[in-house]
Amino acid sequence: MSPSIRSGGTGHLSATMHVRAPVEAVWEYVTAWERQGEWIPATTVRTDGVHIVARTGLGPFGFDDPMQVTVWDPPHRCEVAHLGRVVSGTGTFVCAPATTGTGTEFSWSEVVRVPGGRLAPLLWRVATPFLQVGYAYALRRLRRRVEG
Repeated sequence: MSPSIRSGGTGHLSATMHVRAPVEAVWEYVTAWERQGEWIPATTVRTDGVHIVARTGLGPFGFDDPMQVTVWDPPHRCEVAHLGRVVSGTGTFVCAPATTGTGTEFSWSEVVRVPGGRLAPLLWRVATPFLQVGYAYALRRLRRRVEG
């Protein structure tokens, strides 16, 4: 996993992992929007088939993350635009056949605007350890659920 921040307050987070399941199975699971709360911590997702809204938070503290699918290439690539006031940017899922053996190489990346203006780089550095833990936890949960 490689979290980083670039100029202009844009944060980058990405990871790739091997999943011992066919590409189609991984794709079906990660794009089942309302099931993302099973593997992404502190998140619930609702959709009406067109609009996707992820709610991230604990108890009364949290925020909505409205999204729109901008690239849909099943079962290989999905990109979403994060359209919220707190989170804006892009998220990408890529499912590719494993280069060695069987299974899927699953990649998840987020490129988001980090709120805070001039404080954004500092805020990103403070948040990075928590983001890394949350991202790694989500990916482990994803793998366990897909591999069964």
